Order: sequence, then C-alpha cells, then structure tokens
Amino acid sequence: MLAGQSQYHQLYSVDILGLQDHRLPSISPTLHLPSTTNSTFKRTRQLSISFSLNHHQNPQTTSSSPTSDNEENFLRTHNAKSSVLLLRHLSPHQEGNSTPPSAHPKSQGKLIPREDKAKLLKMSLIRKRTPQFPGSIYVQCPSGPDFNASLPPLQNLFEGQKGNLVITANDDDDEMLMKALEIRRGVTVEIFKEAMRKGKFGITYSTNLISKLSDFIDFVMIQAASMKQLPEFSTASYNFRARTFIDDSGVVPLIRWLKHNSLSYPQIAKLICMSRGNLNSIRRLAEWLKTIYVRGRYIGVALTRAGRNILECNSQDLDEIVGYLEDNGVRKDWMGYVVSRCPEILSFSMEELKARVEFYLNMGIDEKDFGTMVFDYPKVLGYFPMEEMNQKVTFLKEFGLNDEEVGKLLAFKPQLMACSIEEKWKPLVKYFYYLGMSRDSMRRILCIKPMIFCVDLETIIVPKFLRDMGVQEEAIGNMIAKFPPLLTYSLNKKIRPVVVFLLTKAGVSQRDIGKVIALGPELLGCSIANKLDHNVKYFLSLGISLRKLGEMIADFPMLLRYNVELLRPKYQYLRRTMVRPLQDLIEFPRFFSYSLDERIIPRHRIMVEQRVNFKLRYMLGGTDEEFDQRVQAAVERRQRFESGVTFEEE
Repeated sequence: MLAGQSQYHQLYSVDILGLQDHRLPSISPTLHLPSTTNSTFKRTRQLSISFSLNHHQNPQTTSSSPTSDNEENFLRTHNAKSSVLLLRHLSPHQEGNSTPPSAHPKSQGKLIPREDKAKLLKMSLIRKRTPQFPGSIYVQCPSGPDFNASLPPLQNLFEGQKGNLVITANDDDDEMLMKALEIRRGVTVEIFKEAMRKGKFGITYSTNLISKLSDFIDFVMIQAASMKQLPEFSTASYNFRARTFIDDSGVVPLIRWLKHNSLSYPQIAKLICMSRGNLNSIRRLAEWLKTIYVRGRYIGVALTRAGRNILECNSQDLDEIVGYLEDNGVRKDWMGYVVSRCPEILSFSMEELKARVEFYLNMGIDEKDFGTMVFDYPKVLGYFPMEEMNQKVTFLKEFGLNDEEVGKLLAFKPQLMACSIEEKWKPLVKYFYYLGMSRDSMRRILCIKPMIFCVDLETIIVPKFLRDMGVQEEAIGNMIAKFPPLLTYSLNKKIRPVVVFLLTKAGVSQRDIGKVIALGPELLGCSIANKLDHNVKYFLSLGISLRKLGEMIADFPMLLRYNVELLRPKYQYLRRTMVRPLQDLIEFPRFFSYSLDERIIPRHRIMVEQRVNFKLRYMLGGTDEEFDQRVQAAVERRQRFESGVTFEEE
C-alpha cells in the first residue's frame, strides 16, 4: 500500500520551479485528498501530492523522496499555470485566503510570456468551444464553472490600466490592443454570419457581402459596446449585445429586400456603409426611385453613385428636382432613364441645378432640344464641373462658332462634353494641322461629324492606310475635310473590303486606286452588297467591259454611288432619244451626274432646234450662259458654212 502511495506521489508531484503564484500565497506542502470509492477497483487509495515552494533554494529536497534516483527522472512535471489550476481545484477551502491578483501585477506580468499573451487574449475574447486535449493548461469550455477562474485577469496582459480602459505604455501593448480589436472584429463577423444564415443566405454570399462591410462591422462593435451602459444589458455578454443590435437594426431583412430588387452584394455593402446606421433611409429612397421609373439593377446604380448625402435628402426635395427638369423639357417617362445614367443630379441643390440648366438654355437651346439632349446623354447635365464645361465651350468657340452654333452642336452631339481638351482635342487639332487642314476645314468637320472630336487619336490609322494605297500626302487632309466620317470607319471591317472590291470586281487598276479613293472618299462608306455590287452589275449589263468600267470609275468615282433607278431613265434617253453611241457614255461618265429634266432634256432640245451637235462634255458642262454662247457660235459657223456653199453654187 505504501509502495502504491509512493508511486502516485511521484506521478502527481508538481515542481513550481521557484515561481510563486500570487493567487496561492500560503498552501501546506502536502495536500491529502479524501478517499473515494471506485466501482472499478473497489478499493480506496490515499492520494498524496506534495510540492516545494523553495525548490531552487533547496534542490536537495527531492532526494528525500521515498522513491529512488532512477524513478525521479520519470516524474510528470507541470508548469506554473497547470500547478495553480490543479491546486485551485484541489484546495477550494483555501481560496478565500489567497491574495488578489492585483496585489502582484508585476510578478504576474513576468509569469506570462509574450507568446502566451496572444493565446490568453484570444481565449478571453472568443467565448467559443475549442477542441480539448489532454494536458490542457486552461479550461476551454465556456459553459464550465471554472472557465473564468482558470484564466488570468485580462488587464494583466498589459502594462498599465485605468478602470476598464487599458492604457498602453509600449509597442507590445499596442500590438496586443490591435490583436484584441481584430479578435473582437472577428467575433462580430461570426455573429453577423450567423444572423445571415438564419436569414436563409448562403455561406458564399454571406462571406462575400461581409467582406465589404468593414465599416458596418465597426459600427456594430461600437453600438454593442455602448449598450453595456444600459441597465438591461449591463450584465449581458458582448455576443448577446451584438446579436441583439443586429436583430433590432433589421439589416438582414433589408439585405434580402435589396437583393430582391436586383442589387449586387457590392452595391448592398456600399449602401449599408453609406447609411451610417440609418438603414431605413435606403428602403425609403429605393421606393422613391421606383416612382420615377427607375427599374432593376439601376436602382443600385442610382443609390450608390448619387453621393453620400443622397440618403439624407427627403422626398420633397427630390420631387422638386424632378419637377424642375420636367418644366424644362425632360419628359416624366424619361426621368428614370436620366437618373439611372446620371444619378448625381439628385445630389444637387436647386441653386446648382438651375445654374446648370441655364448654362445650356443661354446658348439658344430651347426646352424641346434641351430635354432631348439630356435624354441622349444625361451626364451632360450633372457629371462634369461647371468650370470644365465653360472651358470646353470656350475652346469650341475658337473655331469661329458663336453661342447659338455651339448650342446647336451640343444639342446634336452632347457627348462632346465628355471629351478632354488636353488629352483629345488639342492633340487632334495638332494632327489636323500636320495634314495641312485649315481651321475652316476643322470647323466643317466639327459641324458635319462632331463625333470625330471624340475619337482617340491613337486609334486613327486610316491616313497611314491611305498612304499605302497611293494617296498623296497633301490630298489626305482634303479627303478628311470632304468626307469627315472617314476617320470613324473601321479599317478591316469597312475600308479595306471596299478597296478590295474596287480592285477585283469593279475593274479599277492598282495604279488608279489611289486616285479613285482621293476623288471619291465617299465610296469607302458605301455598302458593298446593297450599293456597289448592284451598280457594277448594271453597268456591265449595258455592254461596258470590266476594264472600261474601271476607267470610268477612275474618271468619275461617284458613278458607283448613284441609285440604279435614277441611272436607267438617263441611259434610255441617251440611247433612244439622243441616239448617242455607248462610247459617248464611256468617254463622259459624268453624264449620269446631271439632272434629266433640268439639264439634259432642255439643252438637247435647244441643240435640235438650232441644228447643232456637241459632245456630251460640252453639251452638259458649264453654265447656261456659256452653253448659249457655245450654241450661238456653232450656229454662226453653220451659217457661214452654208452661205459659202451657196455662193460657190451661184
């Protein structure tokens, strides 16, 4: 029996290693456990546990143990923390005599290594069951009665303290506070995820949403901490207070409602953070947007892009903005589209909105054109600063345009307001000067095809292609001034296919292709299937060879742009009434460019009446005065010829 007691004494001998715990200042060296009845062994044992507080002072005390030196090497040794826990459980009757932990703050701080501080901090803040393992130092089950007693006081992890507010004194304490804050934030995130799961949200969606709700999570932490000042929550845990606040705020039903209205989780997260806790304003504003015909995902776009102060606006102010726009030409059924594309309008005050509207109306734009302009490009009203808008209008006036012309230009192409002066307009003007274009030509381009001033200069590769086709450098600027849409066409989808068609199907030679493009750049904008191919087939059906047709196109490229239905009556009149050969048409393909009723038929009648005959070039070219002089000269020559013949006969 003594041998058995000696064996248990060896197994549970605890060596404190000279560290005195402040919670157990005076405990007898030997503690005896009362004997208990064991149903398995059916015998009692006296368990003796001894330890020495003066181990380092008397290292020889272990030799007085009844065990041998060989057995002493196999003793189970606990550290100071496990010893304190064991002794606290074994001697509850002496707990009342222990010294308070605050009595030895310095010694307690020295007992806790820096690595253990983070673990203790996490265990103190996260009240969650963790896996238990044999030999654990602390009780890790929150429901256990000794959980709080097994952990050291939380304030002992820091250097100084003042009430409940920890005062850091060094970098280690700052780091511990940051870790404590991150741990508390993680606890709040888990509580929010639990609320989302109760709201029937998926794990992935909840994780993605909460990852963007950092501001709202901090707001929940602050509110949960402030709730402790209330009497009903003075004794409640942080988890309970955070869970209560989340449930009372109604954030989970709001997320469900916003998701039902086609808002993405980034939009929902941004709105919740923007609300600053006033979640009811989100639902109120979303319902108001539906009244002006904002639908679907554009509700989220309008809410998130309108600005932070939009959630603070009341419905009366928003109705006043909408009513003012309706009075100035923006139809009510357009309002949803306008607000969806430019929600910044809703964040303006009435004074700023009136100043922006009058900015356009003062340039001669009437209400009807103003409403159409805003509907065509809503950002023209509310996206750009007033100073930038004035600078762009001033730049456009440098091309010789007055206020009314600039107003018409903006009403026709309001996208000009989206172009940067330094990044687009000035480099483009410099490039036009390089091509030899005058400012009048640029003005013509601006009036005919203002979209060119919205094109990125780096994407303009048409001039290089034209050089490769044989177009001379000085002709490129004239081509662009003559046909400005040329710069907006795709090289591979539009220009190159037309060039290939002219070379292969229309009989144009490689030598003349540059001339054809330079004289008729409009051909590059024609459809091959609907226009060019039909015209080529028509001319070939007249008996004109492919080579001759190519020469005709080189002489008059616009020949392929006319409608076949307009060409047919002219050809029939030429062949049947004027009785002209086909060669005349091949020599002068411009015949088809003249009006049948106003030029061809009247001049042909004059020629028949005066019994004169001209080639088509001289018949149709020139003004009426020049034609009359030409006819009169031909009549005189005919009369002299006839009079000479008569005199010889006499």
